[in-house]
Formats: sequence, C-alpha cells, structure tokens
Amino acid sequence: MKKQFFAFALLSIFLFSNVSRADEGMWLPFLLGRNYEDMKKHGLNLTKEEIYSINNASIKDAIVSFGGFCTAEVISKKGLLLTNHHCGYDAIAGASTEENNYLDNGFWAKSHEEEIPVEGLTATFIISIGDVSEQINKNLTDKMTEQERADKISEISKELVNEAIEGTNYKAYVRDFFEGNEFYIFVTETYKDVRLTGTPPESIGKFGHDTDNWMYPRHTGDFSMFRIYAGTDNKPAEYSEDNKPYNPKYSLPISIKGYQEGDFAMVFGFPGSTDRYLSSFGIEQAINKEQPKRVEVRAKKLEVMKKYMDESTKVRLNYASKYAQVANYWKYFIGQTEQLKKNKVADKKRELEKRFNIFAAKHPEYQDVFEKIENSYKVTEDYVYTNVYQSEFIYSVDLNLNIFRFSFIEEMIEEEQESRAKMVYAYFKGMLNDFYETANLDLEFELLAEVLKMYYQDIPEEFMPEEIKKLGDKGKIDKFVKKARKKSIFGSKENFEKFDSKVGEDEFPLKKLKKDPLYQLITSINQKYEEVQEIPEHKQALNDLDRANRMFVKGYREMDKDKMFYPNANSTLRLSYGNVLPYSPEEGKKYDIYTTLEQGLKKEDPNNPEFHVAPKLKELYENKEFGKYANEKGEMPVNFISNNDITGGNSGSPVINGDGQLIGTAFDGNWEAMSGDIFFEKDIQRTISCDIRYVLFIVDKYGGATNLIEEMEIVE
Repeated sequence: MKKQFFAFALLSIFLFSNVSRADEGMWLPFLLGRNYEDMKKHGLNLTKEEIYSINNASIKDAIVSFGGFCTAEVISKKGLLLTNHHCGYDAIAGASTEENNYLDNGFWAKSHEEEIPVEGLTATFIISIGDVSEQINKNLTDKMTEQERADKISEISKELVNEAIEGTNYKAYVRDFFEGNEFYIFVTETYKDVRLTGTPPESIGKFGHDTDNWMYPRHTGDFSMFRIYAGTDNKPAEYSEDNKPYNPKYSLPISIKGYQEGDFAMVFGFPGSTDRYLSSFGIEQAINKEQPKRVEVRAKKLEVMKKYMDESTKVRLNYASKYAQVANYWKYFIGQTEQLKKNKVADKKRELEKRFNIFAAKHPEYQDVFEKIENSYKVTEDYVYTNVYQSEFIYSVDLNLNIFRFSFIEEMIEEEQESRAKMVYAYFKGMLNDFYETANLDLEFELLAEVLKMYYQDIPEEFMPEEIKKLGDKGKIDKFVKKARKKSIFGSKENFEKFDSKVGEDEFPLKKLKKDPLYQLITSINQKYEEVQEIPEHKQALNDLDRANRMFVKGYREMDKDKMFYPNANSTLRLSYGNVLPYSPEEGKKYDIYTTLEQGLKKEDPNNPEFHVAPKLKELYENKEFGKYANEKGEMPVNFISNNDITGGNSGSPVINGDGQLIGTAFDGNWEAMSGDIFFEKDIQRTISCDIRYVLFIVDKYGGATNLIEEMEIVE
C-alpha cells in the first residue's frame, strides 16, 4: 500500500497560526461538527448525517479498509469496489499465470461467474466510532510506569470492546490518539469473500512505474475493481460458490460532470501513519542515520530481485508485488530525506519547541519535556541500525520471515503449550509451502547473503550475535549461506518435507530445529535485537520518549487552546477536505489541475517498459473514441490534483465533490511535498487522483466491460 509525504516550507506565521486550514488535517468523521461550517464555506452541500451516521445510511458506509493496507469505495448496489491498481497489485499478480497474464494484459469479468476469488483479501466497514477517553483516563495516573500504563489501557480496552460487540457479529478495537492522551473505540464488520472483477493492463494501471512514482504531472490509470460477496443473509461469510454479491447500505453515485479550479474535494479513507508532532531531534536522527540506511538496504534488495525478474516471466509475476512494495518505500525514503533537508523542517520544528519551552517555564509539568526528548534521541542513536535491520532483514525478506516464525513454536513448546504449538505449526507449515510454490530460492538466498553482508558491516560488534562474528569477514558469508542452504530444513521444499515427515503426533523434533544453521542465524539476530531493547539505558530512553511526546502534545494543545488540532493518522477512518487547485513547485512554473491522455501518450517509449502504451489505447485516442467521458474541450482527462491531506493507506480513497458524488480515486502525493507526514505544506502539497472519467473510459471503451458500467449510478 503507498505512503505519501508532503514538503515543508511554511512561514512561521503559518506554523503558529491558530486558524484551521481546510486543506490540512485528517479529521475523525464522528467529530465532524467541529469542521462542518468550514466545510460548507469551501463548497460542501451535504448535511453532517449524510457523511457520517450510525442510524442511517451515509457515505461512511461506502468506505472500506481494503485488506488493511489501502482504501476502497463501494460504487454499485451489487458490492462493486473501486480502489487503486497498486492496491490490487498483489491480487492481480497472484491470479496471473504465464498463460493468463492479467498483470500484463488486464482482466474484465463479464459476469459474476468469471470473477476471481482472492484468498485472504478482506473489506472492512466501520459501523460506529465512540470516544472512550474518560473511561480509560480516569484509571491512569502520573505515578504509573509506561508499562503499567500500557497494561491498564489494554485491560480497560478489552472490557470496552467486549461490551461494544456483545450480542453481535462485529469486531471492535480501541486506538489511542494525540500520543496517548485520548482514546476512541471503533466497531467494525469485515467481509472475507472479495473477488477480482476488473483491472487494466499494467501499462495503463502503472504507467510511469518507478520513474513517475510521487511525480506530477502524472498520466496513470491507477485503478482496479473488486466485488464483495456475502452469505444469503448479506452478512460476512467465508468464500462459497453460493455467496451472493453484497447489497451495501450505501454506494457512491459517480459524477462525470468534471470539476473546475477551486471546486470542493473531500477524501474519505484509512490513512496509515503520520508523525506531525515529531520533534527536531527525531527529524535529525531520521535524515542523518535511519532513512539513508533503509535506502541503501532496499536498493540492494531491488538490485537482486530485478536480476532474476528480468530473466523469467514467471519470476517477474511472482515477485512483481514484492518488488513494487520495496521500490515504493525505497523512493519514498529518498524523497522524504531530500525534502526534509530542502525545506528545513527541523528548523521550523525548533521554532515551535522554543515557543513551547517559554510556555513550559510557567507550567512545571512540562518543563523537562524537550530535555527528555533530546536525551532520549542521544541514547537511541546507537541502536538505530539494529532496528533498521530487524525490519529490513528479518521481517522483510520472505525466506527469513518464514524461518523466524518457527521461533514461536520453540517458545510454545518450552512453555509446555504443545497443543497450541501443533496448531501453529500447521499454520506456519501452510505458509511455508505457499512460499515454496512461488519463491525463486536462488533469489531468496542471494537476498539473504547480500543483506547479511551489510548487517555484518553496519552493526556494532557489541550488538552482533556470536554466530555472525564467527563468520569473520564478508567473504565468508557466501560460503556459509551456500553450505547452510544444502543442510537447512528450510533450504528447499524437499528438505522441509523430510523434516515434516518426522513431526509426529506426540513429539515435535525441536532439537533438529534448534540445530538448523539458518534457524540459528535468524533467531540469533532476533535474540540480539530483543536483548538490545532490554538494555536498561535504552529501555529507559524509549519510555522517557513516549512520556515526553505525550506531555508535549498535551501541553501544545493547552498552549494553543484556540487551534483545532487533529490527531496523527493511525489507520483509522478519516476525512480530509480541500479544493481542486493547481500549484507552483518553483518560481516561473505552474502545474495545471488535470492531465490528459494526449500528454501521457507523448511519454511513450517502446524501449522502456515503464512507458509502454497498449496499441488499443492509442487507437482509441487517435479515433477520439472517448464516449461520454471526455471533458468540455473534447480531451480525455487522466489525473487531477487537489490540496487534500492524505498519506499511505489513503491509496484508493474516493475523492468526493460537494454534492457527495465520486469524481476520482486518490493514489499519490507529489515529490515536492514528501515531508508532509511530519509537517503539512499549505502551498505545494497536493493529492494526485485518477479522474473517474478516465476510469470509466478504460472500463467501457478499452475493456468493453459495459456490464460494470450498467450497474453504476452515473450522474451526467
């Protein structure tokens, strides 16, 4: 799923202004009353209840968390979903074979029977949201340690969840907001039968690929379509041929009337995470140490994957989604670091911190906040690379992650939870077998070796496992990996099947697992990581940082009591509102509010797969077969921009006009504004969206899927 950041260049008058701006903010829809009058001033023609209601159908009932990593919207009374192509990418690639290559050629189901089930893909609706801050905060005290506080929050949250869903089939969860100062409960309903319905070929859905990623002007048809299926009672059900298309509470009407500069635009979705309250000290650590290392490690991963993907269509299909995920955040970290520096974000944060310290001088409870934050970052500086490699090596290399999972089985057996260990083993075994079905093991083991060499080079000796120290210099790592591959349980499907044959009814061959060379390697790195987290100085620094951040946000809201604050994104339902607006990235240059197919075709490069153009698309353009989807100038609009506040997780979110009609689907941010998860940039931050008219043109004229067009409510 894609993460967007926005550039920082605000004048200090904007930084410290108490005036809420329409474009900035990811607002909780159940608290919409705080923004409603301002939304109307910017062009909204709906009532609050038409946007969010728990008693009647409203727009929020058409918004789903798509797989937990993107957003999608319901666009028909038959449960049809619209999201981004890059959100559906894994499902599209997974459904593709060399014989039926939907990734390259596209796919359009002309009937429900042709739609393709996607195992594990879900669509989650929000039933209601409630404020439970009082119930939780009254049980918390300043004398609690951070762990005691977390335990108490967890305990009360479980009680609140159980109470909220008693007698229903719903799920619920509690999230903290404003760095742990407030708490809200979300009641949800998740549908588990989601099927691929339509996708353009990659040459349309990912036109421009990594070169154009985060860039504007943009010319990509970044969309795909899925359908929710339900049981005979219209309730969630596991996949079954007997399931029927879901009948939604609400589906979005679609406008092909277009938009003008200044028109109202609202984005509704599930933004993943922002860090708008991050300190200058956190920024300095990110741009000087953490992010450059992530870029370096991901660049090596991409290099290894691309080598094998270029050699085989099968490998390319199997690794296309993984490669795209790594590449997306590789470029994102490059852009974030560049824009944080270019726009002097840390300096702007220091201005706020200086002002806060003046305020804190008269409020003793806040006086040591930034002293604690600064000291915490000084301590954690030594541990940054250990954290980076835990996520980039253990959690993000598929082979390593599959091996690491087996450590949980060891833990359960040693805690005498044998029956639970058997169930977990069966689950992990299935995941590992799935891995062997699609993995290229030459690629996987080269990834392991190359990133391990970087780990050996970067990790301080005191934080490095003895098992890796014994390998000596980098030259011995290749030999170790080659030898381990032959001997390891995990070195091949055949090796694992031999091990599995020895897993009896009564006894698990734990000794053999613990002696396995690859298992020892992976678990030793994880064990050292866990030891580092428990180093008293490090642990105290992390606790101090959590507390200080919480106190800063609390004090900041007291200091600027007339300002309308919004919490950081945390994958919960939010809306942002603004307008369709152009922008000027630099003096003398201005980008228009939309791009056209004609402009996109000028980028065609037959020698570059990132800019291939399908012959049929060129033919449609040359014959001007745009149907009713062209604008008043006879152009085929492709993408457009607005100043909405979004981030990763918002990919696929609907862009809705002032009348509540769908005008596009958001898919990206702009390069000049990639520091925006840390500070919002009023003048140049833009959301890039796929124009709904281009979506319908591709579905109708290119894909010939008139059956899908017919089930939508289209406003002309």
